[in-house]
Amino acid sequence: MKRFAILIYGVVCYLVFFATFLYAIGFIGNLIVPKSIDSVPTVSIGTALFIDTCLLAVFAVQHSLMARPFFKRAWKRIVPEAAERSTYVLFSSLALILLFALWQPMGGVIWDIDNSLARNVLHASYAFGWLLVLASTFAIDHFDLFGLRQTWRFARGVEYQPPAFKQPILYRIVRHPLYVGWFFVFWSTPTMTVAHLFFAVATTVYTLIAIQLEERDLQDAHPEYRDYKRRVPMLIPAIGKLLRRSPLQVG
Repeated sequence: MKRFAILIYGVVCYLVFFATFLYAIGFIGNLIVPKSIDSVPTVSIGTALFIDTCLLAVFAVQHSLMARPFFKRAWKRIVPEAAERSTYVLFSSLALILLFALWQPMGGVIWDIDNSLARNVLHASYAFGWLLVLASTFAIDHFDLFGLRQTWRFARGVEYQPPAFKQPILYRIVRHPLYVGWFFVFWSTPTMTVAHLFFAVATTVYTLIAIQLEERDLQDAHPEYRDYKRRVPMLIPAIGKLLRRSPLQVG
C-alpha cells in the first residue's frame, strides 16, 4: 500500500505541475486565463511592486533552497526518498499558483509594437520558448525531472538509479536550453507593460543566479561536467556543434 500511495502521490504532483504549466502560458501571455500578468490594476503601483516582489522572492527561495543537496539530505528524513522529487515539484507548483493568485498588475506601457509582422514574430517567439522549455525536459529525462520515474520504480520495487550524465542534441549546442526557452518566454511580447518588464527582469536575474548554483552542484555530482562546461556555451547556442557527436554522450 505504501508503494501504491507514493505512486499516486507522484501522479497527483505531476498533474498539479502540468496544470500550473498550462496556466503559466496564459498568465504570462495574457491568454484565456481569468487573471494574467497584465490584468486591470487594482492597487497603487507601490503596493503592487511590493506584493509582486514578495511573491517572486517566495518562489525563488523555495525553488533554489529545496534544490540544494544539503536540503535534500535533510528533507529525506521527513519525506520518503522516492517522493522527494515529487514533493519539490509540488511545492514549486504551489509557489507559482500563489504568484498567479496574488499577482498585482501595474499598468503602464513600456513599448507597444503596431507592426503586424513584428507582432506575429514575437508571438511565435513566445510559443517557441514554451516548446523549447518542454523539449529540453524530454531531452534529458522529463519523468525523472518531475518525479514520476522515482515513484514508478519504487512502486515496482526497483532500486532507483539517478540518470547518468549525458549530452543529448540540445545540450550539445548550449548548456542550458531550458533557460534559453524561459528567456524567450519572459521577453517575447509585442506589448511590454511595467508589470511584465518587472517580471522579466526579476526572473532573468534569478535565472542567471540559479545557473551558477546549479552548475556548482553539477560539477560536484559529475566530474566530467567541468570539461563539458569548458566546451559548450552556457546560453548562446553554438549551432556548429549541432551535428557533432560528443564523446560524453551516453546512448
